Amino acid sequence: MRHALAIAAHGPEHGVNPRVGCVLLRADGSIAAEGWHRGAGTPHAEVDALGKLPEGAARGLTAVVTLEPCNHHGRTGPCSQALIDAGIARVEYAVADPGEKSGGGGDHLRRAGVAAHEGVLGAEAAEFLRRWLLATTRKRPFVTLKWASSLDGRTAARDGTSRWITGAAARQHVHEQRARHDAILVGTGTVLADDPSLTARGDGGELLEHQPMPVVVGLRDVPAGSSILRHPRGVLETGSRDPEAILLDLYRREIRSVFVEGGPTVASALVRAGLVDDYLVYLAPTLLGGPRLALGDLGVDTISAQRRLRVTSVTSLGDDLAILARHHSGSTS
Repeated sequence: MRHALAIAAHGPEHGVNPRVGCVLLRADGSIAAEGWHRGAGTPHAEVDALGKLPEGAARGLTAVVTLEPCNHHGRTGPCSQALIDAGIARVEYAVADPGEKSGGGGDHLRRAGVAAHEGVLGAEAAEFLRRWLLATTRKRPFVTLKWASSLDGRTAARDGTSRWITGAAARQHVHEQRARHDAILVGTGTVLADDPSLTARGDGGELLEHQPMPVVVGLRDVPAGSSILRHPRGVLETGSRDPEAILLDLYRREIRSVFVEGGPTVASALVRAGLVDDYLVYLAPTLLGGPRLALGDLGVDTISAQRRLRVTSVTSLGDDLAILARHHSGSTS
């Protein structure tokens, strides 16, 4: 199963489908074939692995899969039925598929006489699939809120200038994070103040292969001539300030992950509504003072109402730090 998780990581993090790995084992424990999912419209991991064996060679094998085999017809057929048709005798999967349409593959396998069990390395697989599982369960995209600030929490100087608080390594890290998401979200205030292009670029300024769709929150139109209007994915203008409605609409558009780079107004609205899953904060060893805080009012009137976070990683990027955090269990979200 750990090997299945490792090969699942070859698949893209963005997109509507989860990253899944499958290993087919012989009775002696040796690997007969392996496969992983390469993105929407391509064979799922189970079918990818089965396709590497001659016809009939999968009969009696054990399939080890990071996610419960799907049980529906989407862009491809159901993996549970493919395993049954191939004569797989046993299936071990790490976590159940929570999808209303895609779930239920384990029961389908068991009804067909296949020994199917859930839970091998379940916690590791759930963490690996966290973005997709949360999006599927909550029926909204996974939200990563990013900001870059001084040590005293300021995102700009008093006059609004902010280029550059962090160094080149941190800024490049941001581009890589953009490319890991389906969409990048900002408010109209950020578009007007900074005129960002919101593309994901490499060290040399070249466009990376995957570009997140720019999404602009707010009631004002994006001005003609704005850099964002030249984005290769086009621009989605929401015409709304309602964060829950916006995320619901994005989910319906098959967007499963959103990278938020909007200013304090958008960021604070998402935090207040409990819609942030990951916080990615870039801290620069500098002090600015003044009013330009990363977040505005969150409705925390007393210390007992604080929104406690748990730091999951700290990465050094030149002189800067990238801190990844999520809500501490038991805290207000």
